[in-house]
Amino acid sequence: MIVLTDKAKKFIIDFEGLNQPSTWPGGDSGITLGIGYDLGYVTVDQFESDWAPYLTADQLKRLKEAVGKRGIAAKNRSGQLQDVKINRKDAETVFIERNLPMYALKTEMTFPGISELPLDAQGALVSLVFNRGTSMEGDRRA
Repeated sequence: MIVLTDKAKKFIIDFEGLNQPSTWPGGDSGITLGIGYDLGYVTVDQFESDWAPYLTADQLKRLKEAVGKRGIAAKNRSGQLQDVKINRKDAETVFIERNLPMYALKTEMTFPGISELPLDAQGALVSLVFNRGTSMEGDRRA
């Protein structure tokens, strides 16, 4: 089992920053909120489960319309979300309680034996999977 130290969590949180849905990060990204939570790569059910305790019904409804949209489609929608503000405490809670366990599991599946590595190395690999996914193909690993 991967152990994520407070240092590793802080590293990822500091690197990601606090994303607001009105600022599209570019490329193939979807609308991103909180700590690197990309709506282009989640399901509606996952989004609702992760964020319902922290957003109003109207905000949830409007953000659900962006789920699965990436690239220009996400960029075009981001301007309609200027009034939706994500606070840091809620973003960190979603990240630590919802995202990190999922990405730790994906990391373990991608890198068997990771739990034998030093804790900082475990944290670095979770950060890699969080940012680049689990694929070992193509330029994402260059």
